[in-house]
Amino acid sequence: MNTSRVLNLVLAVCLVVVLVTKQKGNVTMDTWYTDNLAIEQKEKTLFDETYIGRMKLKNRFVRASVGDHTEDGKVTDKIIDRYVALAAGGVGTILTGYTLVDEAEKETNILAMYNDEFIDGGRQLVEAAHRNGSNILMQLVSLGSSIYPKSDTHPVVLGVSPVKNLQSGIVPKEMTVEDIHRIQSQFADAAVRAQKAGFDGIEIHACHGYLLHQFAAPYYNRRTDHYGGNRENRYRMTIETYEAIRQAVGKDFQVWIKIQSQDGFEEGVTHEDCLYICEELAKRGMDAIEISGNFMDFRGNTTFFRDIAVQVAERISVPVIVTGGNREYEEMGKMINETNIAYVGMARPLISQLDLINQFFEKYGSKK
Repeated sequence: MNTSRVLNLVLAVCLVVVLVTKQKGNVTMDTWYTDNLAIEQKEKTLFDETYIGRMKLKNRFVRASVGDHTEDGKVTDKIIDRYVALAAGGVGTILTGYTLVDEAEKETNILAMYNDEFIDGGRQLVEAAHRNGSNILMQLVSLGSSIYPKSDTHPVVLGVSPVKNLQSGIVPKEMTVEDIHRIQSQFADAAVRAQKAGFDGIEIHACHGYLLHQFAAPYYNRRTDHYGGNRENRYRMTIETYEAIRQAVGKDFQVWIKIQSQDGFEEGVTHEDCLYICEELAKRGMDAIEISGNFMDFRGNTTFFRDIAVQVAERISVPVIVTGGNREYEEMGKMINETNIAYVGMARPLISQLDLINQFFEKYGSKK
């Protein structure tokens, strides 16, 4: 075989590998290049620069969402100062506190993005993060029956089914299909506002007892229509919400999701449920998936949800973040080398030590 034919054969094989790799999950050329570049490295570190799509991450640390309390849904100077400090403290990517998409839930004292008046406050958060080189994504949520109304004039609480909420004690009114579509549109509208404010992306909150999680859990979901019953139907709300957002913001805007991996009550979400929805969302172009769950089952341990996150990361090519119990640098570094988990989410450690990532770098950065 002459040299020309050998060269052509090699090029053809390389092209096939690239095309096949691109079709796996949501792997763009940017992420394909980054992931394969890591193969050449002797060891991955928590301070690697990586890409998710076109977004560059200066390290593998993600500040997981912590509620930003405010009385009117608007950004305050105190909140801005916190985000400035987080970014200056070295964290690569910041997720905002969970942010309301539905005005009916406005009595909850957290950030909101249900109309255009909140866009300017969002811009201030973006500037606070970007000035020190951090990415920032807005986490969006609908609370469902996990809400604590503060007045008798609060609108009727809507939920998946008229079942008593295990935290709030509320028995909601069952949502109609029209209500479901309205919430999906509110998620999409809020995502567009976040995009206008300059956020690097949004994260859908489908975890920790809120509305999308309630749809997924058989305890809360007693519906008999195509949003209830089997696993496919129970996750239809999550998938359609993602698809509404993606259509609204386009393919280049980061859309992440926080997924419940398990529940601590009967008829709750299982690991099999988690694996199913992660695979389905990966097929549809989700940019990253954050794995979390019921923290009460893991008191005293670290990296609570490692086992299920490892399984997810083995099955999909979408980057996986694991949140919950991450605090030991050596343990986190070992995890990203021994598994396909790409990023570590940290919440509580960064509440008391806003500059913890810089502390890690001072102690361990020279060992990159």
